[in-house]
Amino acid sequence: MKPQHAAIINPLKQKIESFISLHERALTENVELKEKLQTLSEELNIYKKEKEELEQKVQKLQMAGAFQTSSEDAKEAKQKIGKLIREIDKCLTMLNR
Repeated sequence: MKPQHAAIINPLKQKIESFISLHERALTENVELKEKLQTLSEELNIYKKEKEELEQKVQKLQMAGAFQTSSEDAKEAKQKIGKLIREIDKCLTMLNR
C-alpha cells in the first residue's frame, strides 16, 4: 500500500472502529433501557391495581362509616384516606417518568 493511501485509510479505519464501538454501546444501553421499561411497566400495573383496590376499600369504608361513626371521625378518616390516595398518585407519577 502506498504511504499516501495509508494516510487516508488509517484515519478512516479508526473512525469506523470508533463508530462500531459507539453503536455496540448504544445497542447494549437500548437493551438495558427496554428491560428497565418493562420492569417499571409491571410495577406501574401493580400500583394501579393496588390503587383501584384501595379506592374500592375507601368507598366501602365511607359507606360503612356513614352509618357507624360521628361526622368528626368520618372527616378524619376521609382526610387520612385522601392523603394515602395522593401518596399513591405521586408514586404512579414518578413511575410514569
